[in-house]
Amino acid sequence: MSRLAAVRLQVPDPEALVPFYRDALGMRAAEDDGGSWRLGYPGEDADLLLLPGGSHQISNRSDRYWKIGICLPDLDLACQQLRQRGIQVSAPHQFLDIGYMAHLQDPAGFAIELLQHDFEGQEPKGDPDQPLGGGAHIGQITLRTGDIGAELVEHAGMKLLSVQPVPDYGFDLYFLAFTTEEPPNADLQAVENRPWLWRRPYTTLEFQHLPGASISETPAYQGLKITDL
Repeated sequence: MSRLAAVRLQVPDPEALVPFYRDALGMRAAEDDGGSWRLGYPGEDADLLLLPGGSHQISNRSDRYWKIGICLPDLDLACQQLRQRGIQVSAPHQFLDIGYMAHLQDPAGFAIELLQHDFEGQEPKGDPDQPLGGGAHIGQITLRTGDIGAELVEHAGMKLLSVQPVPDYGFDLYFLAFTTEEPPNADLQAVENRPWLWRRPYTTLEFQHLPGASISETPAYQGLKITDL
């Protein structure tokens, strides 16, 4: 079985981002070769590999790389903690039947989504003494595509766990993972599968499918790291 182990991002100064990811988001940090830094949570989810040589990220909807998603038990507490640190984060909101979420950027301009395990109003209480209320993990690495069929062929070794149509916004979401698990409902569009998905201990590869769109390569995105368990 393979594992989605990391996403590689080229940033202006990897070491300068360490306090944000370590102190505000609660990740562990370790210096890697060549001025790179590895950041992540304990467990089987993927890490961030921050590589030197990039520039400040200015994102748009046609970029191949979009974001990482951090899943956690208590979004309201997480956002409160971030604001107390002076970090700008959007107001938590229930986005349709997808999830209860908020968004922010790291100091280099890379997008981060915070996604609660449960829908709005069902959250357990987090631990105020832990960063983001505790229990956080990298749940998604999100790429964009105009041809989901080609992506499914290219990533045939991964299992498709969920398909989430968002017609009002002109896209669909596809979630793949290296796993033998089956969703609770065999219907991959079933809403009841979504809180289950946000709790998975491994990281899923998420595609935002914009049918027929022309997607531009993101220079900062240096690919995924896949390892064998």
